[in-house]
Amino acid sequence: MKKMFALVAASILALSVTACGNAPDATQGSGTAEPTPAASTGYPDKTITVVAPSGAGGGWDKTARSLSKVLAETKLIEQPMIVENKPGGGGAVFMAEYATQDTKDNYKLFVSSPPILINNNKAEGNSPFGYKDTTPLAQLTRDYGAIVVGADSPYQDMKSLLEAMKADPSSITVAGGSAPGSMDHLIAVLPAFKYDIDPQAVKYVSYDGGGEAIAALLGGNADVIATDASSVGGYLKAGKIRVLGITATERLAGDLADIPTLQEQGVDAEFTIWRGVFGPKEMTAEVKDFWVAKLTELSQNQAWLDELQANAWESEFKAGDDFTAFLEEQDQLVIELLTALGMQKQ
Repeated sequence: MKKMFALVAASILALSVTACGNAPDATQGSGTAEPTPAASTGYPDKTITVVAPSGAGGGWDKTARSLSKVLAETKLIEQPMIVENKPGGGGAVFMAEYATQDTKDNYKLFVSSPPILINNNKAEGNSPFGYKDTTPLAQLTRDYGAIVVGADSPYQDMKSLLEAMKADPSSITVAGGSAPGSMDHLIAVLPAFKYDIDPQAVKYVSYDGGGEAIAALLGGNADVIATDASSVGGYLKAGKIRVLGITATERLAGDLADIPTLQEQGVDAEFTIWRGVFGPKEMTAEVKDFWVAKLTELSQNQAWLDELQANAWESEFKAGDDFTAFLEEQDQLVIELLTALGMQKQ
């Protein structure tokens, strides 16, 4: 099992390096020819929905709301934009509906991240639908994981938590906003594995989205959660939680500036989370070009850069075909990870 998790850790590191190495500067384009939106189609001429395939409060929800807000405030999109939450199965419930009922709906977009790949490739809780059942539009951000406890928790740092977990793994309930074998689960168990704790012994409980996981923590139903670093700043400022560590290679800015990395605390674990925007599989070429152009403009707009900083997100932009090629690479890495865990679909 340790050998399998060593492969997991190495693959995650490779994923992170790949993401970093291919990231264009936020002030530059995607490296592809600038598409020309087909204004003659009259698109858009009605309200646009951006779906967060989770409950309120998590990373997908915050990304969808920030995206919609800045597009409207900058008037890059002049039609109304609304955010809709569609929780269930770590995004799998929404994908089942979207990939079968909304294949031609140019007015319904959604945000996602590695779970769109993981859900499609794992054996248990498998979703028959993945990124190939969508039109990838753009990657917008890069985020990291955070290990979080309540403000009154006895654990003051990663070492104290991991020592307690090593003494009796079953006595500590670790929660996350996604299913076993998913991002939050990997974020939760990798530090334990690096501390010579059997990852299968870690008691992991899944919730539908980071917001529900935080609610479980605050309600005393979990001792610790693994979640997106960008989603915890408000709770930290309000004094409701303590962030023990982040999965970045260096400290972040903003509300989490004082939070040490796992590596600083002697835990050699790193995890990078990308987030992007997708449209329906049968989105017309003209509408795809429209969104690639608008999202490219957004990535260079100061209001969006300010929003990234406010949320402790890092900009990483890829649009259109570049984003699709990136997803193909990520898909192969996810398959390798799940194979190492013995959790891949056959």
